[in-house]
Amino acid sequence: MSRAVVEDAPTGTSPAPDAPASVASTGQKPKKTQAKRVTAKKTKTLELTLTVTGNADGEWRAELKQGSTYLARNLAVAAAAVSRAAKELHEDLCTPIDGLIEEARSQQAARVAALEAELEAARKVLADLD
Repeated sequence: MSRAVVEDAPTGTSPAPDAPASVASTGQKPKKTQAKRVTAKKTKTLELTLTVTGNADGEWRAELKQGSTYLARNLAVAAAAVSRAAKELHEDLCTPIDGLIEEARSQQAARVAALEAELEAARKVLADLD
């Protein structure tokens, strides 16, 4: 059996040649710095598709879809609500939608005028029959 003899180094001597100078002067162990991995946190994306359709009669319908699943279908929506929603979302949406609503309004006004004229003609015919 062999024994190793360890002697203390006398005070005032320099540190071992393989030890770094900063460790020798402070008397602390060197800290290993690990490279921290910074990964971008992926934000969960919620994708919904809102489809709003209107016709010449001024009737608007909406449907909401998430992926391939419909969350709501064939909901009646007022033209004023469509206009307000478009204004809230973005000016670029508001302008064309308001244009379509105004066009539908004009068509409906023309239809009302034509129906009023037809009603007046029918009343005259009815009055002549009496």
